[in-house]
Amino acid sequence: MINKVTLIGNLGADPEVRRLESGVAVAKLRLATNESYKDKDGNWQDQTEWHNVVLWRGAAERAENQLKKGMTVYVEGKLSTRKWQDKEGNDRYTTDVVANYFRNMGMRSKDGQGGGSGFPRAADAPPAAGSTAPSTPAPVSIDTSAQDDDDLPF
Repeated sequence: MINKVTLIGNLGADPEVRRLESGVAVAKLRLATNESYKDKDGNWQDQTEWHNVVLWRGAAERAENQLKKGMTVYVEGKLSTRKWQDKEGNDRYTTDVVANYFRNMGMRSKDGQGGGSGFPRAADAPPAAGSTAPSTPAPVSIDTSAQDDDDLPF
């Protein structure tokens, strides 16, 4: 079985760090991921999803020192659901990403794009040696006429 989460998003606030009685550091992050899609009318829509991220011990201390609101962060971890009771005694559930690794990818720029990510965009790549214009890969054509729907694995 696998329980693994990978997120790249922007911090909605500075990390909230506290220390347990034993001295162990715990950090909570609010991480926003964005998805863009076209609706049925062909208009672009943006959808933001907020994630609760929890970091422990050394990772929590690093987050406290390195992360600030607005930064783009890469996070790896697992999902963990906890049960608690509200003031009326009703059972509630919260799902967190318990991170075992994070990487600061830089500050978010004014145009809303992350910066300093370490992941170059194709538009940032230098042109190939001897070429004056960026090359565009040829489109790939897939022949689906010979496929039989009964061969699908699901």
